Amino acid sequence: METENSAPTGSRWRLIGPGLVAAATGVGAGDLVATLIAGTRFGYALLWAAIIGCIVKIALAEGVGRYHLVSRRTIFQGWQSLGRWTAWYFGAYIIVWGFIYGATAMSATALPLAAMMPFLPLWGWAILAGLTGFVFVWFNHYPAFEAVMKLLVAVMFVVMVGLAILVMPHLGEVASGLAPSVPAGSLFYTLGLIGGVGGTITIAAYGYWTHAKGWRGPAWLGVMRLDNSVAYAVTGVFVIAMLIVGAELLYGAQVALASGGKGLVDLSDILADRFGRPIAMAFLIGFAASAFSSLLGVWQGVSLMFADFVAHVGGREEPDPERSLPYRAYLLWLTFPPMLLLFLGKPFFLVILYGAFGAFFMPFLAVTLLLLLNRGDMPVEGRNGWLSNLVLGAAALLFVALCGQELIGMFG
Repeated sequence: METENSAPTGSRWRLIGPGLVAAATGVGAGDLVATLIAGTRFGYALLWAAIIGCIVKIALAEGVGRYHLVSRRTIFQGWQSLGRWTAWYFGAYIIVWGFIYGATAMSATALPLAAMMPFLPLWGWAILAGLTGFVFVWFNHYPAFEAVMKLLVAVMFVVMVGLAILVMPHLGEVASGLAPSVPAGSLFYTLGLIGGVGGTITIAAYGYWTHAKGWRGPAWLGVMRLDNSVAYAVTGVFVIAMLIVGAELLYGAQVALASGGKGLVDLSDILADRFGRPIAMAFLIGFAASAFSSLLGVWQGVSLMFADFVAHVGGREEPDPERSLPYRAYLLWLTFPPMLLLFLGKPFFLVILYGAFGAFFMPFLAVTLLLLLNRGDMPVEGRNGWLSNLVLGAAALLFVALCGQELIGMFG
């Protein structure tokens, strides 16, 4: 472990980790289906939007990491300095979101497992997935968690990129998608690709993972930026692979995929018909790795955020947050109460509530980062330049628009 102001030693590439954890956590089953459906409906026309989306996430995660390293405070401490309303907002958000997301993550992980091994019902696999994540996070510190997340990233990346190569994309058509265009009826899909894939509360957890990795002080800014850029470059390739699969297998074929994780199970049936069952099974394994990485990332990272929230609202420091009572209490909250929803079939109002709460966090993050990284008390090396302000400002407007879209969907 490095001391606070010591410069990193050795190859920077060996230090990469927290960014991959954050990126893998942010890309869940719903994001994969959204990308796949965009490719199914519009071919490669929205490829440019997926790439811009990764750039937006790089800027957000870099801002979070930069704030932690330069200010030597957590992002929640920064929010606290903006006023007491931020603690009320974040506290309410993290409690309700965690309850709803817990059931969603367990169900998404269970879908491919039930498709591969139907000897257990969907709810049985969901409970087993939640318990596995709970036990692993409860008994392990960050290094073991990062190692497992890297393994899951490798599995999902190899499977999805291999599948894209298998369907043999037409490279000229792929390149045509780099020119910005918004086909008729694609506006919301365009906004969703830019703002949705890889963008959740776990972007805010990135700073906590850099801290757990042992990165302290401005000397680590270069490592953090490399880590973050590589992670979202991997995410970009992953997302492009899913767009290719949708465009090559399904575009123009009038195949309608179900929303949510069920759409990925539908795709496995299509792959089985075209390439055989082994390819379909490999895809389901990649799907399971993607869903379980999101579950593990939230169980570990958002629990760290909750522990920090409780500690600083109470006016104290937590020497070992991964063994603290608030950390473990939130881990319990994510795992056991949401299991009730698995037997209720996720009622419609909870689905609406989950969508609304998901839409409300990203504008909060983008706007507060703009405020925190432009303040006079931020050391010069940590302040935003014009490019960071431009990207974060555009991201804030985008996420406000997506939030408005979600509210229109709720009440329209």
